[in-house]
Amino acid sequence: MLKRILILDDNQDILEIVHETLTYEQFDVKSTGDGMEVMFLVEEFNPDLVILDYRVAGTNGGELCRQIKAHPKFGDTPVIIFSAYVNHQADLFAYGCDAIINKPFDLTELVEKVNSLLNTKPC
Repeated sequence: MLKRILILDDNQDILEIVHETLTYEQFDVKSTGDGMEVMFLVEEFNPDLVILDYRVAGTNGGELCRQIKAHPKFGDTPVIIFSAYVNHQADLFAYGCDAIINKPFDLTELVEKVNSLLNTKPC
């Protein structure tokens, strides 16, 4: 069964590239540009990993991460935060995320972090 990944980013170009890359890597991917949908999608989609943009219109990816980690069913779900704010890594880890990927990022780095957190081997 394919591992499920939920992605949040309000930059449509990044969202499409990450979605396509992870789909190509044999993951079941659901993506959204709306931070208000994330908790609903987490419950509906039951992801094995969540990727959140830190700065999303109307939402803070760090706070969403905190909500996911506080959820009784999804507290152990790995969360990656995308951030262009490289100097604030300690602040981002304080939200409980499992990894941070700095923007701009390399798709190889993304796939390696995802595989590492999911303990999957690349095809």
